[in-house]
Amino acid sequence: MSSTQKKKYLRTLFWIVAAGIVIVGIQQLISHQAAAPTPADTDKTTQAVGKPALTVEQVKPQRTMMHQTIIANGSVAAWQEAIIGAEVNGLAIKEVLVNVGDTVKRGQVIARFNDSTIQADLAQAQANVAEAKAAVIEAEGNAQRARSIQDSGALSKQQVDQYLSTEASTKARFQSAQAAWDAQNIKRTQTLLLAPDNGVISKRDATVGQVVSSGLELFRLIRLGRIEWRGEFNAENISKVQAGMAVKLTLPDSSQITGKVRTLAPTADSNTRNTLVYVDIPNQQARPGMFAKGEIQLAAAETNTLPYSAIVMRDGFNYLMQIDDSHHIHQIKVTLGNREGHLVEILDLPDANANYVASGGAFLSDGDLVRIAETAAH
Repeated sequence: MSSTQKKKYLRTLFWIVAAGIVIVGIQQLISHQAAAPTPADTDKTTQAVGKPALTVEQVKPQRTMMHQTIIANGSVAAWQEAIIGAEVNGLAIKEVLVNVGDTVKRGQVIARFNDSTIQADLAQAQANVAEAKAAVIEAEGNAQRARSIQDSGALSKQQVDQYLSTEASTKARFQSAQAAWDAQNIKRTQTLLLAPDNGVISKRDATVGQVVSSGLELFRLIRLGRIEWRGEFNAENISKVQAGMAVKLTLPDSSQITGKVRTLAPTADSNTRNTLVYVDIPNQQARPGMFAKGEIQLAAAETNTLPYSAIVMRDGFNYLMQIDDSHHIHQIKVTLGNREGHLVEILDLPDANANYVASGGAFLSDGDLVRIAETAAH
């Protein structure tokens, strides 16, 4: 092979090797571009993996012995009120002897009326009785004599009958006069207004000099000074209430008193569907007309509870943040019951074996992904 042919052969071999290198490089570049993720692919991967919204501790519900409490609202009222009014008509009040808040006893004089006209009428009636009695005595004597001689013929039958008739009529007039005197005497006693029972005066409308008509209300009396609380219980709780149960009442000034259930109303209100429960309470701080909240504590029972910190309040409702197996949040609406210490009763817990966010649930929304803290042991 000549030197010219040899140079030609080497040049050809060089270009073949160079072309092979270029081809291999192009193939590697294409393969690298095909394997490299695009920005869109990167976003999809990030979305698939997800970023935890919060690190939380989880807690399971526990069964706890808790006293069941029934809560109701109501008003304080008088056990019974007696209305004291005038029985006489057209008399003026002469004297008022009691005022609102005074304690009175049965039969105590609480007001006096001007009785001058009544006394005059009574004197007239008494005189009529005396006159009628004298007429009766005379008529009885005449009738007796007529009876004794009616068979002798000294008096005619007509005269005898006249004496006997006069006797009967005078006796009738006497009875009428006696009845009139009794009526005036009753009016005289009615000029003294008496307390019908032991109790406390709760209202006074009587004024000295006031001319009253029969039946006009002048006073009101809380009989025996007894007051009661009338609580309104819904249909769900009324079946749990029985006579004799203790009721703890919280008054407007936050003071508390204890009463006892006396009786339950036999019917429910047609508008509210609530039933009244009548509770006897001591007549101390409470006053008729006051509003009070009542609590009846029932026997302890086992129930589902969670820490109160697990409760999230939104829009006036209570929620729990349930954690599923993939650590995503499910917002669950629940109804709360009684509370003791840091625990609260969950009345309608959907899953007693699920895990729930122990605290910080207010920062989470339905569907959020969370990270579970390693120290979550409850």
